[in-house]
Amino acid sequence: MDLQFVKNLGVGWNLGNTLDSSPERKTMEFPTPTEQETAWGNPVTTEAMIKAVKDAGFTIFRVPVTWCYQFDENYCINKAWLNRVGEVVDYGIKNDMTVILNLHHEKWHFPSEENYPTASKIMKTVWTQIASHFSDYGNNLILESMNEPRKVDTEFEWNGGDKEGRSVVMKLNQDFVDTVRALGGNNATRFLLVPNYAASCEEIAMSDFVMPNGENIIASLHGYIPWDFALSDQHDINNWTEERKEAIDDLFRRIDKYFISKGIPVIMGECGARKKGDNATARAEWARYYAAKARENGIPCIWWDNGYIDGSEKTEVFGLLNRQTLEWGFPEIAQAFVNAGKGLS
Repeated sequence: MDLQFVKNLGVGWNLGNTLDSSPERKTMEFPTPTEQETAWGNPVTTEAMIKAVKDAGFTIFRVPVTWCYQFDENYCINKAWLNRVGEVVDYGIKNDMTVILNLHHEKWHFPSEENYPTASKIMKTVWTQIASHFSDYGNNLILESMNEPRKVDTEFEWNGGDKEGRSVVMKLNQDFVDTVRALGGNNATRFLLVPNYAASCEEIAMSDFVMPNGENIIASLHGYIPWDFALSDQHDINNWTEERKEAIDDLFRRIDKYFISKGIPVIMGECGARKKGDNATARAEWARYYAAKARENGIPCIWWDNGYIDGSEKTEVFGLLNRQTLEWGFPEIAQAFVNAGKGLS
């Protein structure tokens, strides 16, 4: 049932670099919702913006949220922030989209055994508040435990992690599931999304993944593959080639081996290919091939849109929608991604 539910979700879009921004905090007062939402240069999110996303064919709306700037020393979340997050979630719900709500860019869940007791306490306290706030929402709202949990600024950050880090991520995922389920009501059965270490597609991180105990649980992976084409700032590597198709083929073979073939449903919570000069045609080919391969494996993909349509060579330009004008900066890429993800091309 989980596999079929996930397969039917369609294709998605991330509201990146918005509610997940890091605002300046000059005093102990909470930043206002607008201060945090616009801290990284994106405008305040509107329902018209999300309607434009839905009208383009996207059916999943992932809402990354950073909470640590909005809770006090007892981990009590600022009510104004929780209400604002609720408004944005409702933009997706009103447009008949499946919404994914998460913890994003948090600094407190460093996955070490030493830090685990504190991280576990925060995880349980924060998710009790969030899940309670959204308790009346049905299966059109998926809660996601964490985003890319990893040992930041260490040698283990992006290489699939070490055994300790991978183990602690699994324990925090179980804390999340147990906390949400204990609230009862819709939270007892709603679909939950959990990552492996760093949401990594490295083989060691996938092979060491342990599904939390419980029902209606989905695994979250992030795949900017092949890295040199999709994510690196190497502007001389921006052409679509057979070799890059093979890298995507290999990615989904690994996901099938460690997840799908074992009955574990997967959502590709983030993916995309960044702008490098005039490479829109190559990016559209990437989007078409990547989304089609994911669909073959029953895996919905969610494009990482960080709102940046243009920028310097070092800027990670993943934006597709111009959030100021509500026009698509790269309509050919958006259309290729949506159509392939829905099996229309």
